[in-house]
Amino acid sequence: MKWFAPYIIGAPPQPISATLTNVWFWTGIALVLVFFLATRAVEKSSAGEPILAGMDRITDPLWQHLDQFLRIVIAGFFVAIFAVGGVYLTPDLKTPADWVSWTQLLIAALVFPRATRPLAAAGIVGLWLLALRDYDVFHLLDYLALGLGVAAYLVLEASSRPEWRKHRFEALRWGVAIALMWSSLEKFAYPDWFDPLVDEKPFLTFGLPREVFVPMAGVAEFTMGFGLLWTPLVRRLSAIALFVIFTAAVYPFGRTDLIGHALIMAVIVAIAADHTREVHFLPALKRGLAGVPAGLAAALVIFATGYWGLHIAIYGIAGDTQVPAGARLTHTPNAEYPHGTHGPHGADFASGPTAEAANRAAMDRMHGPMMQGIANADPDTAFVLGMIPHHQGAIDMAEIVLKFGRDSRNQHLAREIIATQRREIGEMREWLKRKGIPQP
Repeated sequence: MKWFAPYIIGAPPQPISATLTNVWFWTGIALVLVFFLATRAVEKSSAGEPILAGMDRITDPLWQHLDQFLRIVIAGFFVAIFAVGGVYLTPDLKTPADWVSWTQLLIAALVFPRATRPLAAAGIVGLWLLALRDYDVFHLLDYLALGLGVAAYLVLEASSRPEWRKHRFEALRWGVAIALMWSSLEKFAYPDWFDPLVDEKPFLTFGLPREVFVPMAGVAEFTMGFGLLWTPLVRRLSAIALFVIFTAAVYPFGRTDLIGHALIMAVIVAIAADHTREVHFLPALKRGLAGVPAGLAAALVIFATGYWGLHIAIYGIAGDTQVPAGARLTHTPNAEYPHGTHGPHGADFASGPTAEAANRAAMDRMHGPMMQGIANADPDTAFVLGMIPHHQGAIDMAEIVLKFGRDSRNQHLAREIIATQRREIGEMREWLKRKGIPQP
């Protein structure tokens, strides 16, 4: 979501209790548990091995050349971001340093000779550390596991020791699984980050209300990531489901999404093609059907505790929107896919030719919905329906001054306004939801 919508990492997340009391969260968990338990029951039955063998036959051409496939994709990914320029590893990690792009091209070249693959791995870790220097540490945790997973794969694949080399695909699986489970928690902690995407592309929710789709999408991402760490049939089917999801996202979000997710999509394909049957981590737990809900519950507790706990440890209970210079607090709209604060036709109010034009457009957008809201006969409802577009207008103006303004105190004030008004909009939407009043 952070690639295509405004965000503030230091803003206080929605309380975990809001997720634990959300009926759609538990509905998603129940549906996934049914899928996992049914898959494990089939896998344990006499049909399990023939099904896996059939998948082996279909994917055998790729399995025979899986290391070559992965090396080509890893190198291709770094060539692609070299060509894009101005980013460290993903679209939201921007850098003005030209030499970073040349480092990415060097990493791509180092991937192919066996002797230099550890150097390529060191380069990937180095880019992550450079991004850490320029960006917020909590932000960079989204990319730690995947980056380390790919780096570990390159080191293990180049190893001459068979007992190390056999774990190379497992390192990739763990990297992707942890990355997916960690980043999925944004949909529970910051569901409002998804709002601009739905405003611009309402078809993303498949006709479901936003309040239904976002938590269930978070559940799907977390649980499919969890599935990558389970038994062979569960992890392969989870990988196939994830590949379909990621591929479907390419059409609405274009080449930014394709390039940004190319590496993770390739790893998911590799997991689906992996013929190995070994289960190294907690095999006794994974053997029985009861291990599925127990393992999923443990993963949810560990990751939720880590996410909310680390956020409190870094920013405090009330959050903190004051981050070091250079950290990006809101998404800089992409010229090809200008997400951000959107108008009724997908217009980005911070991208006007001048600050005056952008402010006029933002105020024009705010006026109609605000006047319509305050016309409600019930004064409490009128207050909330009027204040939501009023607050959104304040956010629009704050983003405009972040783009066009130069005064450091105004920049700081604008960031505080964005954080505060977004939180209050969330509280007002929750009030409307409890009262059964349609969302504006």
